[in-house]
Amino acid sequence: MRLAFMGTPDFAVDILRALITAGHEIAMVYCQPPSRSGRGKKEHLSPVHQLAHSLNIPVHCPKSLKDDHEQQKFAALDLDIAVVAAYGLLLPKAVLEAPKYGCLNIHTSLLPRWRGAAPIQRAIMAGDRQTGISIMVMTAGLDTGPVIMQRQIPIPATDTAGSLQERLKALGADMIAPALDGYVAGSLTPTDQAGHGITYAAKITKQEARIDWSRPAADIRNHIHGLNPFPGAYSMVGDTRIKILTAEVTEVITEVTKGGDGPAGCLLAAPMIIACGDHRALRILSAQRAGKGPMTAEALGRGLHLVPGTCLT
Repeated sequence: MRLAFMGTPDFAVDILRALITAGHEIAMVYCQPPSRSGRGKKEHLSPVHQLAHSLNIPVHCPKSLKDDHEQQKFAALDLDIAVVAAYGLLLPKAVLEAPKYGCLNIHTSLLPRWRGAAPIQRAIMAGDRQTGISIMVMTAGLDTGPVIMQRQIPIPATDTAGSLQERLKALGADMIAPALDGYVAGSLTPTDQAGHGITYAAKITKQEARIDWSRPAADIRNHIHGLNPFPGAYSMVGDTRIKILTAEVTEVITEVTKGGDGPAGCLLAAPMIIACGDHRALRILSAQRAGKGPMTAEALGRGLHLVPGTCLT
């Protein structure tokens, strides 16, 4: 089939590779415009842009698809279908309807749960035990289209947003070719999403990254893991900001040699066992100080001279 691929970050790279391997003709790759940073504001291509460029596939990076000129350019590609994966731009109705078979989106949740911008992070932060990939026919609503294929995977307590994204990326790449073929052939019938169980995955903001130690230990762990790697959950020790990367829930009575517990946010025992609001505790496994790389809790405790009774805020 002749198709356009619309994606920008690393998550979408293997999906594009899967479509190429399946033998589809990639008429155009759409990405977000290159970013500029560093001295001289050097231009940096997105991961999908880099792959397409290396394979001599044409790339287009409009800032918007809302104007008539861009919509006419898209229609002129004379596509069978478009595949969208973490593209980052709204697709107007004219774009959605231009390809013969419309546009398919690879979404990282079990729709209708977690429609929206940050489904991976929100699933972990909410304590969900499972998530997955939904491949849907795109409509004008926010992730409201009928689903043609869905697969689920578990979310263990050790998962971070980064590790879960890697597994979902591989799953999406494995699903897209058979989903595309089945949809066009008519062997996969789009199914409307359920009208119940709808949740929305709001965009992650830096303002919600600070840890509230008065919450239950499991909730704080989920908060930490859901914000790893970006923007990173953090706490303060005096004037020092600490980004907490990974943690596990532990029982205070069995882990603290003196027994008992302490105020939420206080260090109960070395290396870094922190009291939480439900009289349980979190064992910090890895963390990071500003300007430093990731380190173990033991290394962080030595560097900051943390002792039982120290409080994080």
